[in-house]
Amino acid sequence: MGLFELFRTKKKPKKGPKRDLPAEVSRVVQILRNVHDPETGLNIVDEGLLYGLTVEGENVDVFLLIARSTPECHFCQMLAINVQERILNDIIQILKEEGFNRIRVYNELGLLLEEG
Repeated sequence: MGLFELFRTKKKPKKGPKRDLPAEVSRVVQILRNVHDPETGLNIVDEGLLYGLTVEGENVDVFLLIARSTPECHFCQMLAINVQERILNDIIQILKEEGFNRIRVYNELGLLLEEG
């Protein structure tokens, strides 16, 4: 073993989303990459807001991880509500444009946030 081999680290396999998703789920994930968080400019998939998805024909259930704002800051709460509404509206609009008839968006607790 050479001197520099001591400093080499083994590459760990990357843990990420499951790659063998059904075709219809993969399609919806790709569609949702076009929905961007207006605060950060990142799409909701890469930002980590999308954590669950169910696709059954023309019906889609989207599960989001919505970050909470500071409860003491009323301005922050209003900003967070506006950002959330924009994201929800964009999700409904873009999935409707792709031909889905019933779209439901839930938060991480399973509470319905928006339906279209």
